[in-house]
Amino acid sequence: MATWTVIFEDKTIYKRNGAENGTSYAIDDNSFWSQEKFLNIWSIQYQSNPVTHEVEYRNNKLQSSYADADIGDFSQFITKWDEAHLTQLQTDWDNNNIKVEDPEDSENYRDETSEEKISRLGERPTNYNSE
Repeated sequence: MATWTVIFEDKTIYKRNGAENGTSYAIDDNSFWSQEKFLNIWSIQYQSNPVTHEVEYRNNKLQSSYADADIGDFSQFITKWDEAHLTQLQTDWDNNNIKVEDPEDSENYRDETSEEKISRLGERPTNYNSE
């Protein structure tokens, strides 16, 4: 199985390994996807077996290895996925709020303080690197 899958039609990158196995993000960046080097590519199965089938083309061109496709280092896709994943982690952190019992009035609840949230969840994520 490939470690990453890229579907150009959907502008989606799937991670196929590690803790986030199966997690995908649609990357809304037309300037990235419309690069001339990508125009004939249908999909990528990065680090697949056999490697000669890693890149599938839109026309009748035979599949090729990623290296033979000559479209730059694969890290360009990993970077896009990492950025989307960090945004998701930050959104999840931002939305993970609870009410806590007010110590001065046990019948009422209040929003947790920033310090309480950090104590419960740790600091808000500021970077992510899947490599």
